[in-house]
Amino acid sequence: MHKRADLPSTLATSPFTYDSAVTAGVSAKRLRKDDVVHVSRRLYRPSTWSFELEAAARVLSEVSPGAWISHVTAACLHCQLLPAWLSDSTELHMSKPKHLPQVRRKGVVAHKVIASADEIETVDGIRISTRSRTWLDLARRLSLAELVCLGDQIIRIPRAEFEARSQPFDTLEGLSALVSRHPNLQGVVRAREALELMRVGADSAPESMLRLAMLDANLPEPDLQIALRPNDAASPTADLGYRHRRLAVQYDGGHHLLEAQRLSDRRRDKAFESAGWTVLAFTKDDATDGFQRAVAAIKRHLRTAWIDHSYSAGFAGNG
Repeated sequence: MHKRADLPSTLATSPFTYDSAVTAGVSAKRLRKDDVVHVSRRLYRPSTWSFELEAAARVLSEVSPGAWISHVTAACLHCQLLPAWLSDSTELHMSKPKHLPQVRRKGVVAHKVIASADEIETVDGIRISTRSRTWLDLARRLSLAELVCLGDQIIRIPRAEFEARSQPFDTLEGLSALVSRHPNLQGVVRAREALELMRVGADSAPESMLRLAMLDANLPEPDLQIALRPNDAASPTADLGYRHRRLAVQYDGGHHLLEAQRLSDRRRDKAFESAGWTVLAFTKDDATDGFQRAVAAIKRHLRTAWIDHSYSAGFAGNG
């Protein structure tokens, strides 16, 4: 009895195509052994392979001429901020132009769409929809608030000290132009609504959700990324709030639990308080009820500040 030959190292750890197997010297007969799984047309994987989204997307892109990775799969590969119920998705979405036959592969969610050349890019060998086009494709599936959060991250101005880029992925104007090119796309109405609510300045999805909760409660729209000392690059900033009411609102995410960050946060808040501001800081615990308790606290402060101002103004007027 002949010992079964091991798969070449280039094929043993991830999905592969029939063509790559032939190039590596693997015969069609060898591909029928029990350590190889035939996934779909001209596509195989080692039987011991544990699913990994990028590897699956890469090989699908390779065997699907004219198609590209899209929708939820594209968002995951772009590391875009999806809602919790989608963040660990293993769905495989592929899109093709309407004039080409639809992708038909087991386990693949296929879409036939109209897309411009600049809405598709190649990243690490994978043809994939751009972040902006992915945002538009997900308009049909995400809620309005979730779509606003995703869009806020696209137009966010990056922090040079933490990121290897200096420009946002897109602008409100760019996203608006994209939406205008696809007036009949499913979800386009929600995309237009999201554009009206998106703002530059939200550094995280919770910050966007807090702002939307404030607007839903009929609070005035807050300013974002408020510098205590305008025109001073070293000034501490508040995530959002109201300069004219001297109210700074901070959302402190998980990394704020680190001791060094906590010290920095205390210095930041002390600077605002020393200048006569009130600081309200919220955490992920406040997000569990959709920021309703946080909104109530902001309302109480604004109401108290207004009463105190009116009371002081009345005495000043009597003087």
